[in-house]
Amino acid sequence: MSRILGIDYGTVRIGLALSDPTGTLASPLPHWENNSVPKIRRSLHELIQTHEISRIVVGLPRNMDGSYGPAAENVRNFILQIQEGLSTPIETQDERLTTAQASKQLSQMGLNQKELRQKIDSSSASLILQQYLDRKRVSP
Repeated sequence: MSRILGIDYGTVRIGLALSDPTGTLASPLPHWENNSVPKIRRSLHELIQTHEISRIVVGLPRNMDGSYGPAAENVRNFILQIQEGLSTPIETQDERLTTAQASKQLSQMGLNQKELRQKIDSSSASLILQQYLDRKRVSP
């Protein structure tokens, strides 16, 4: 069975999460530093091969009124950059409030600010992917 990769794009770090083979549960992976598109593309190809990833879900930021702003445009540009030479389909998932939710959950675990910064992006990616997985299980 194949897995789904969740991505929370950020200008500094890229949060990552991976589904289990049944597509039921999302788990965070270590984040990547966002410093080189070619390096990210190579790492993405390796991850796809290693984990037999069949789909990528990228969080797409929306304003609370449902509209899209500059952050969404940055994510769309990122998707265009990583799609080059990639046959794995990419979908987007509304990511409203996922960072705030991830921050709250991590803070409740007693993490300090430094630890929180190291985990927040991949925790957000995990929430984005879990929302996607839950939505797909409910949809016919």
